[in-house]
This record gives sequence, structure tokens and C-alpha cells, in this order.
Amino acid sequence: MRRWASLFLILVTAPAAALAAGPTALGIFDGWGAFRDPASPRCYALAAPSATIGKPQIKAYASVGYWPKSRIRGQFYVRLSKERAPGRELRLTIGSRRFILTGNGAHGWASDPRMDAAIVAAMRSAPSMSIESGTANGRAIADTYRLRGAATAIDAAALGCAKLR
Repeated sequence: MRRWASLFLILVTAPAAALAAGPTALGIFDGWGAFRDPASPRCYALAAPSATIGKPQIKAYASVGYWPKSRIRGQFYVRLSKERAPGRELRLTIGSRRFILTGNGAHGWASDPRMDAAIVAAMRSAPSMSIESGTANGRAIADTYRLRGAATAIDAAALGCAKLR
């Protein structure tokens, strides 16, 4: 029940444009949700962090998105729980794999489609992932996500947009 509430809160706090389009739930899988937004059209799998160091200042989430009209598949994105200081490294750790993400402020993403594919592949075989960086005042940013259900949610999102072009 708590996982449903977390996903609901993410949707409630999403940008107004996303809400106006009326995303449709494709399924909830152990804390990860899959959604389709036909107005864009886009589909995505997302989850809220299971743990965060310190008090979150922003509603954090991680997602894997699909935009069929733009031919974008499996794009990783993360919104951090706090604003990242300029120039601070943004590190994603999934099992024994480490990725240095690009982005700005509270936003992070893979540097290219190959990194997106490697991140999604790592997500499929690890129990958790964490994103770490630092704030302007020197405090740590560390958001941890459980990955149980992530692969199923990612597959549901991919299938949800498979016929959209």
C-alpha cells in the first residue's frame, strides 16, 4: 500500500502538462509503476527512492522512458532529492557497475543511448541502485532505489508504446 502511495504522490507532483494529458497506469510492480501518456505520446516506468540521506527538498524519482515518435527507447532519467552543486559529479551505482551521469541541478541522465542501454541492463540484474552527489553547502545527496519490479515495469512501458508511432 505504501508503494502505491509513493507512486501516487509522484504523479500528483508531476508537472501540470503531464497531468493535463492524463497518464494511464499500465501496472504497478513492487514499487515501480508503468504509465502511458497518449497525448505526448510516451510511456515510462518510474519509482520513488526507498531511502534518502537527510531531509528531501524535492520529490525524487527515477524513470526509464519511451518516446516512439522521437525514436527514443529506454532513456534513463533521475530527479534528485536535493539540488546538486554545479560541477559536482553525479554517480549512479547499480550492483558493481558505476555510471557518471550528466545533468544539472536536481536532474540527471545518461550521456548517450549506449549508456542508457547499459543502465537498463544493469537495473535488470541488481537488487538496488543509488545515486550520489553533493549540494552547494557540502552535504551529501544519496537516493537509493529498490529494483524489484523495475524490469517488469520497464517492459510494460516498452510494450505500452510499442504500437504508437
